[in-house]
Amino acid sequence: MTDELPAVQRLLDAAHEIAQAAPYLAALVMAIGIAWIAVTIRRARRVHAALADRVTVEVVPTSTFDPGEGEIGRWAHQLGRVRQAAAGVPARGSAARLRYRVEAGKMHCFIEGPAQAAAVLAMPGFAEVEIRAHRSQGIQPVTFVLPAQGKGEK
Repeated sequence: MTDELPAVQRLLDAAHEIAQAAPYLAALVMAIGIAWIAVTIRRARRVHAALADRVTVEVVPTSTFDPGEGEIGRWAHQLGRVRQAAAGVPARGSAARLRYRVEAGKMHCFIEGPAQAAAVLAMPGFAEVEIRAHRSQGIQPVTFVLPAQGKGEK
C-alpha cells in the first residue's frame, strides 16, 4: 500500500527517524534551556551590580541661570551619552535617572547613573551650573509619602 503512495512512505520514514532521535532532541532542548537560564541569571547579576554601584551628581544653577535652546540640546545629548559611556553594563543598569527633591523650600536636581559613566555625569552641561558629586549607597528605592488625611476625609 505504501508503494502506491510515496508521500505516505516518506511521512512514515520521517516519523521513524524522529522517534529514533527523540532522546537526542530532548537532550538538546534541555541544554538550550539550561544555557538560556544561565545567561539570564548572569545578566540579572550584572544589572544588580550596576544598580548597586551608581554615582549621583547634584546640579546647582546660579541665580542668573537662563539656558538657551542650544545649551539644552547639548545637555540632552550629553545625557544620552551616559549609556554609551557605561560600556558593558546591560541596558537596565545603564540608564540615567533625574531626581528632584525639595528640602527646606529649595528644589534640588540630582542626576544618577552608573559608576562607569561618572565622568560624563560630572561634566557641566550648562555655563552657569555647578556640579557636586555624591556617591550612591547601594540601590535606593524610590518611595512616595502619602499626605496625611484629616478627620472625616476618605
